[in-house]
Amino acid sequence: MNSPTPAIVAQSAVRRLPRLALLLFCAAYVIPGFVFREPWKSADMTAFGYMFELARGGADWLSPTLLGQPPDFNALLPYWLGAWAINWAPAWLPADLAVRVVYAGLLVLTLLATWYAVYHLARGPGAQPVPFAFGGEAHPTDYARAIADGALLGLVASLGLAQLSHETTPALAQLGFTALTFYGLAAAPYHRWLPGLSLATGLAGLALSGAPTLALAFAVGGAAVLVLDPPADAPSSERSWGWTVALLAMVLGVALLARELELWHWRLESSRDWRSIGRLLLWFTWPTWPLALWTVWRWRRRLADRHVALPLWFALVSLASTLSTTNADRSLLLGLPALAALAAFALPTLKRGVAALIDWFTLLFFSSCAIVIWVVWISLQTGFPAKPASNVYKLAPGFEPSFSLGALLLALGGTVAWAWLVRWRTRRHQQPIWRSLVLPAGGAALCWLLMMTLWLPVLDYARSYTPVVRGLTQAMGPHPGCVEVFGLTRGQAAALRYHAGLDLHSAGTRPQCGWLVVAPGVEASAAVAMQMKQWKPVAKVRRPTDANDNLLLYRKAP
Repeated sequence: MNSPTPAIVAQSAVRRLPRLALLLFCAAYVIPGFVFREPWKSADMTAFGYMFELARGGADWLSPTLLGQPPDFNALLPYWLGAWAINWAPAWLPADLAVRVVYAGLLVLTLLATWYAVYHLARGPGAQPVPFAFGGEAHPTDYARAIADGALLGLVASLGLAQLSHETTPALAQLGFTALTFYGLAAAPYHRWLPGLSLATGLAGLALSGAPTLALAFAVGGAAVLVLDPPADAPSSERSWGWTVALLAMVLGVALLARELELWHWRLESSRDWRSIGRLLLWFTWPTWPLALWTVWRWRRRLADRHVALPLWFALVSLASTLSTTNADRSLLLGLPALAALAAFALPTLKRGVAALIDWFTLLFFSSCAIVIWVVWISLQTGFPAKPASNVYKLAPGFEPSFSLGALLLALGGTVAWAWLVRWRTRRHQQPIWRSLVLPAGGAALCWLLMMTLWLPVLDYARSYTPVVRGLTQAMGPHPGCVEVFGLTRGQAAALRYHAGLDLHSAGTRPQCGWLVVAPGVEASAAVAMQMKQWKPVAKVRRPTDANDNLLLYRKAP
């Protein structure tokens, strides 16, 4: 016999979050970071380089390369999506912005799929609150909607989501397809066609995005949850077995697809810095991880129920991938929707003192961050106070501040909205169960918005390859012809190809090239690989914010 649910929720506590406010909030989080910026170092630029190479016909679609080098991710679909976006975009739309429009859609898909997944999980009888003796408990649909609102707020509040979800890399594609798979498994007992399509798309997308092992793990665990805990309120008791058979067929299809396209590559990390992993787990998943742990504790007698078991399985699989593979942060990214779901089910069980502690910590932390961002911007614009601007100029030599009225208005609007939100939250008798995640989500969105408006010029200057490319092209002059490169990273090669439109070739493959670009630290290797006597040093171009990230330019001696 099941233990009683720990959730005690009245109807007055499941007031829905206004939909217009929720949509504006999501737009304020999604759009900044995708527009008005350059591709950034290094994963963002590198992934874009492979997409650009496919779009211009310089690589095989089944084996993308950049100057003969395969990508770090054994993925295909993320690069295909970017290449299709470039090819189908109108001529006036820059290629990098066209790619980011598609990837912004993947972030929207992640938020949407997470909301609907938690909504269907919360509708289950095991997730519902305790019925009151004289009525007045939360209505099932209203309760599910409120829990889903809380999960969406928890996902946006996750600190690790901000940067990685705004980069055009395979990691964001994996996140979107993970959320789609999560929704398909959560909604499977209640619907047929849409969850089925979502599952097929999500599992195949994960496999084609370089994560076939995770796709199989998610599917097998999801099938077990469907069999062990079929919802009593589902339209058909036989549907869980039908879904199990369908999932096994999808697993077989994904395995065969990954095998045919040679996507089975598991990069294990033999030595780990466990302290850095611990720090990553603490800050990357904040504030959802303490709430997720609280959910596991408070619902410990009902861990086999779908609303706990399914997100817990997704979170554990992502955690195992984080601990055993390279790119720990990008593996942990895939667990954020599940952790947000677990965090949402902690909300009906939180005590008032814990909720108040979360609010005060969040208020102090994000308000302090917002003040710092504003002070640095004011210092750059006016010179007062002088110290913040001086520090920026030391870190980014050569940076020249610029003023944007549009960015200022957006930043002011976000700050006013944050002040209103704080005032609303500090009023008495605020009963919605999602109230404890309003300030964390609002603070995370505010700081991201301020950084992508007020700080965007200096971030672009510091994190893009544009200053380096500009220095090289100025040194070469107009019409440089073909250029040989040696020792460059994929990101550097992609930047030279895209920003400068240079005709790049690996060193030694085109003897008629008149220019050579060499990465620092490989000059000795370059001397062995080529006859360096025929090259004359011309310039040493440095990235302004990294003294070790230089490019050496040579010209063929007459």
